[in-house]
Amino acid sequence: MKRWYDRVFGEFWGATPVLVVAGVFASFYFGLTGTLWAVTGEFTRWGGNVLQLVGVDPTRWAYFQAIHLKGGPLQRTDGWLVLGMLWGSLCAALLGGHFKIRTPRQKRRWLWSFIGGLMAGFGTRLAMGCNLAAFFTGLPQFSLHAWLFIAGTVLGTYIGVRLAVLPAFKGKPRLEIGLRRVQSLDGSGTARPWQMYAGLAGVLVWVVCVGWTMRDHRPLMGLAALFGAAFGVLIQRGQICFTSGLRDLWLFGNGRMAKAILAGMAIQCVGTAVFIDRGVQPVIHWASLGTLIGGLMFGVGIVIAGGCETGWMYRLMEGQLQFAAVGVGNITGATLLAYGWDHWGLYRALVQGAPEVNLLHTLGWTGGILATFGFLGLLYVLVLWREGAYRRRLALRRLPSAGDVSA
Repeated sequence: MKRWYDRVFGEFWGATPVLVVAGVFASFYFGLTGTLWAVTGEFTRWGGNVLQLVGVDPTRWAYFQAIHLKGGPLQRTDGWLVLGMLWGSLCAALLGGHFKIRTPRQKRRWLWSFIGGLMAGFGTRLAMGCNLAAFFTGLPQFSLHAWLFIAGTVLGTYIGVRLAVLPAFKGKPRLEIGLRRVQSLDGSGTARPWQMYAGLAGVLVWVVCVGWTMRDHRPLMGLAALFGAAFGVLIQRGQICFTSGLRDLWLFGNGRMAKAILAGMAIQCVGTAVFIDRGVQPVIHWASLGTLIGGLMFGVGIVIAGGCETGWMYRLMEGQLQFAAVGVGNITGATLLAYGWDHWGLYRALVQGAPEVNLLHTLGWTGGILATFGFLGLLYVLVLWREGAYRRRLALRRLPSAGDVSA
């Protein structure tokens, strides 16, 4: 029993199987609820709820009318989904003994975490989606806007990596050797007893919450809470962070996480196509200049912040407090975008008139599916090219110079 427990919770899970399972779950979540695994729309509503608490009425803003700001998180399906992700990540971290309160050694990280989170939050809502709704779960909806967001994000992370090596961002170097197996807090190879019991108690609490929502005739909210917890467990166990995947690709030629993300998206495309064929309406957004700019801002922001939407959520639940600044920045940036949507004319300048392109309608089923898998194949080739380019650069560095040869 102990060996089984250590294998499940003492070690992180492989990124590829985790993201494939997440892709399958995301397909069924879409098929059962008609909506996406997504978080930043709900974060924007949280910002609206905060404004309501201080006496501001944002329900008249065009953006909040578009995303339906009604009630609090517990009255919304997306609210239960996001809370489930946070709770599931917390329970998984506790059960694995990976919870520990930590703060950054450099105080500047608090500021950069907030600024990066703000940029990412603003960009995601300008693009109507983040690394989930406009990337991982957006592309499998066969929405062209996801193509633009992904292109912007890839370029943005490259720019972010170039910025991250500047003195303003770099502090004193610290070398750490990553281990497949994470040491427990008590050094025994298993979770401390209090963490294990707290994790089990957390699971029980969430089961009660799901049962309560189901009994209260709110099956969609109960379903969202259940899926949210499952997604939270998956992202924490697999350490799923799009920031590290793209950053590692640019910095070290490591495409492991990027390939896993593409695998999860590919399997999800099949699942969503089945449900769309059965009559579930896909979620399509504007393929606009705003989507491209939003993806660019998001890519830069997540590198500066040190985590994407899934990344900062599970890391905060592991006790890494600096990611609270990323979350606050996300909510702040998304709320600023909601204000600027009509007050600053962002919608008119960057979005208005842009088409909502459903590739299955525009290209037909065969063309839409082939185009989507072709785009995924292009991204896979990009990953392979970057891995090969990095290896070739390392090989050139190891070659002896002409002076060394003559000596």
